[in-house]
Amino acid sequence: MTSVKQWDGSAAGTAAPAIRIQNVTKRFRTPSGAAYTALKDIDLTVEAGEFCAVVGPTGCGKSTTLTLITGQEKASEGTVEVHGRPVNGITPDCGFMFQSDAILPWQSVLDNVSAGPRYRGAPKAAAHANARDWIRRVGLAGFEDNYPHQLSGGMRKRVALAQNLINEPRILLMDEPFSALDVQTRAKMSAELLSLWEQTRPAVVFVTHDLEEAIALADKVVVLTAGPGGRVKATFPIDLPRPRPVQEIRFDPKFVEIYHSIWEALREEVDIAYAQTQRAGAGKGAA
Repeated sequence: MTSVKQWDGSAAGTAAPAIRIQNVTKRFRTPSGAAYTALKDIDLTVEAGEFCAVVGPTGCGKSTTLTLITGQEKASEGTVEVHGRPVNGITPDCGFMFQSDAILPWQSVLDNVSAGPRYRGAPKAAAHANARDWIRRVGLAGFEDNYPHQLSGGMRKRVALAQNLINEPRILLMDEPFSALDVQTRAKMSAELLSLWEQTRPAVVFVTHDLEEAIALADKVVVLTAGPGGRVKATFPIDLPRPRPVQEIRFDPKFVEIYHSIWEALREEVDIAYAQTQRAGAGKGAA
């Protein structure tokens, strides 16, 4: 497979980051008709080839941030740019991995992985050859003819990875993709993800509730404040060497130091979110 060509910014006259979110506020209408502010004045930049993890309490706007990058949602205020161009519709060259499996249950592994190239007009034989290569890369050679229900949870995640990476996305968005897996499988998938990411180096925005996972994977970790109106509270560079042995890096003293620094910023927001949930529950009980 050929290497991904990074956008050189020539149209804008200078190199642009893969993602730039500036002063973005996002509001939604609630069923009652009121406005709910999911994000407030958020600023976030992800460079080409950078792995950015986003952490924060439930309801802080992590997933909303991803939908703004893809163009599935439009910012209420502010600007979202991808490779120097405003996001005005669905973002091309962008892969998305969800919490739940997004693979087609009625299609074989081979057909699931080859679906992207075929949709883009690749001949069936070429798409299948490319798919077989990616199936091998994710460690599923021999399972090409299996269907999703015949695979374990970890194997389905490998299919989803191959399904995204075969399209050579310049941006890969991941919304807690491994949260449903057991601890051991999750660690294996994290290591697999880093190995595959190194091959083409797309810009990654990885949403997770797991701070250890964020540090083990990322070049930087962004902490969002508790919602409503989540903001960027702090950004932490992760100066751990690559390649990283995901299952061992957690025992590195530097890793522990970084963890404590980020947790100090994150803990306060988790406490605020928990208190909000408690108050909301008490209010419903009183009603």
